[in-house]
Amino acid sequence: MIERISILGTGLLGTSVGLALRAAGFKGTITGWNRSVEQGQIALAMGAIDALASDAIEAARESEVIVLAVPIFATLDFMERLAPVLGPDQLVTDVGSTKRVIAETAARLYNTPERAAFLPGHPMAGKERGGAALGDANLFRGAVWLFTDDQTRPRSLRGSQLVKEWREWVIAMGAKTLDLGPDRHDELVAWVSHLPQFTATALSALLEEEVGDAPELKDVGGRALREMTRLGSSPFSMWRDIAHTNTEAVASALLALEQRLALLRENLRTPELRNQFEQANKFRRE
Repeated sequence: MIERISILGTGLLGTSVGLALRAAGFKGTITGWNRSVEQGQIALAMGAIDALASDAIEAARESEVIVLAVPIFATLDFMERLAPVLGPDQLVTDVGSTKRVIAETAARLYNTPERAAFLPGHPMAGKERGGAALGDANLFRGAVWLFTDDQTRPRSLRGSQLVKEWREWVIAMGAKTLDLGPDRHDELVAWVSHLPQFTATALSALLEEEVGDAPELKDVGGRALREMTRLGSSPFSMWRDIAHTNTEAVASALLALEQRLALLRENLRTPELRNQFEQANKFRRE
């Protein structure tokens, strides 16, 4: 039974994991760490963690399950630093938005008889802004939590047990689990998550440049503007790492969108415009 969990990174996702675990009935100890002490203190005050550690590695040493809830490059750094100091009775998992590089690193550093298990994970949940104060015990309820462990199966009995228990806690937090290979994961999320983000970023940046100083903007811009630009406030610090670790898939999706926008532009007065709307309506109905 899992009794000690550490969450390295108490931003939106890390704080939400702690809150969701408590709401699901987890009775063990949850220790948090954050590069920003202020963010860690907020998570502590909210009850997402029981204690705030000053040393992330030491907190991990004393835990059975270590949740890496930091940007992808920081996750990779922690994976390198933790691998030599953890043992086969421990499990490391993450919440990163791309999985190929993380799965490859896990296959190299973890899941041997002498080392900790590693379970690559990605909850398809979040908000356009980050920070501990936005942590939500219900953030994962009804969401899909993806796992890409086909290349990273633990080789110790305890590691396998911890993986099973952690997956059960994810379900207890209200999420539905789905297993994908890391390459397939990155291909799919490029379309359904990364493309919408970069589209919203491009649109928001364009609007800021073209009409951002228009005094009538708040009155003229309605629901469509709010919904289409909501993701425009997402932080660069997180999306930089995603762009660097899923470049090919994101670039391919963006190119396809560019071509589709060109098709629309060229057919504003032809029957093809109707076809595009019908195809879009079909996707929404499904």
